[in-house]
Amino acid sequence: MKRSTRIIASRFSVFILSAAFVLSLFHLPAAAQDVFTGNPITKIVKEASPAVVNIDTEAVVKRSFSPFPDDPFFREFFGERFEGFSREVPMRGKGSGFIVTEDGYILTNNHVVDGPENMTIEVTLSDGRTFPAKVVGKDPSYDLAVIKIEAEKLPTVPMGDSDRTEVGEWVIAIGNPYGFESSVTVGVVSAKNRSVRARNLNFDGFIQTDAAINPGNSGGPLLGLDGQVIGINTAIVPYAQGIGFAVPINMAKQIMDDLIEFGKVNRGWLGVYVQPMTREFASAYGIESGEGAIVGDVVKGSPAEKAGIARGDVITAMDGRKIKDHADLIVGIRQNLAGEKVELTILRKGAEMKKSVTLGSIPSAEAEVPVKEESASLAKLGISISPNTQELREKFGVEETAGVFVTGVLPGSTGHRMGLREGDVVLEVNGETVTDVAKLDGVISGEPKTIAMLILREGRSFYVSANL
Repeated sequence: MKRSTRIIASRFSVFILSAAFVLSLFHLPAAAQDVFTGNPITKIVKEASPAVVNIDTEAVVKRSFSPFPDDPFFREFFGERFEGFSREVPMRGKGSGFIVTEDGYILTNNHVVDGPENMTIEVTLSDGRTFPAKVVGKDPSYDLAVIKIEAEKLPTVPMGDSDRTEVGEWVIAIGNPYGFESSVTVGVVSAKNRSVRARNLNFDGFIQTDAAINPGNSGGPLLGLDGQVIGINTAIVPYAQGIGFAVPINMAKQIMDDLIEFGKVNRGWLGVYVQPMTREFASAYGIESGEGAIVGDVVKGSPAEKAGIARGDVITAMDGRKIKDHADLIVGIRQNLAGEKVELTILRKGAEMKKSVTLGSIPSAEAEVPVKEESASLAKLGISISPNTQELREKFGVEETAGVFVTGVLPGSTGHRMGLREGDVVLEVNGETVTDVAKLDGVISGEPKTIAMLILREGRSFYVSANL
């Protein structure tokens, strides 16, 4: 063999050995270097897609075509002649879902199948078969629903453990956005335990993802790279890109079991709105551990109110188990049934105490009142404040008589960065009750390093905070 040939053969052998060594470091088979045969997403989609369904809804609704449909003056003078301007028209909707049992139970979003009693629901499988469906149960507060079709030996998709999901993990969303069936998008888990406040949705614990979620994806599965469902695609931010939300599957499994067994959610309800602990809040309220769930608001007549839990309390343990954050508390409460008792350990202005609470049933979600807006003016934190008067309560649609009103916020100011808005009612600042404007100014003029305000907005109270 010529010397040059031996050199080439030797170098080729070294290249092969080096490549094998690199592959062994990543525990990857040689086929994984082929982007077609080694792509794990392809296999996951092939296995999961047969269990993802398209949901079509249709209902007949009465719609007015009058130029003054709700004007009492015209109704008084024209009476029933307005009926000629109304007619019944079909209302259609689309969404997604996925099969969870071989005998036809399907998990989806409540808003996909929510509608009048005459609504019909049709489910289309990936093989083209269609079935009429009936609603088994709905949970508007978490925007989840279970529907049922009459079929057997259906394909299902396995459910995973959303608690083990970590930020940065790859995820896959499958659904029918805008009617484009079996669309697949890929992204990562952008964040966990996100809070979303919408008209009929108040949820803490969403998984945030940048996998594209569009109208029609609602109810479809969010899958991990193990092919198991970790969430249910639920909501999008319409004015943003790459921000979608999914209900964690661990929460959905509890709700689904209740809906199938009872037709409604029978999980325990505490009746508080909680939020995460921030460094500013912990500093302002003297909480050293930085753990726990802050009670931003207490629902009137709820089990929490009856047990004496108040705004500003920090729940640090339940039945002797530490509560790390607000999501930990939510999951802990939901693991109990309505009627069961739990013992909560709370911190109130530095003092620890225990409260025994008998959990109730989750009530229906109620629509929230929108806040009106007005131009801003400058004040110490970039906000203008006014006493709580009857005139302002009527103007902003607020019933609360305590605290002071935020009547203006300067863009770019500290108040703006804190998230304050016109119409907010400031109830507390750094743990002290705000009785009037002078009280608020007094705390701020003391030049604290951090500030935490309890504010009331749209019927709900929560904390905002900032470093000064």
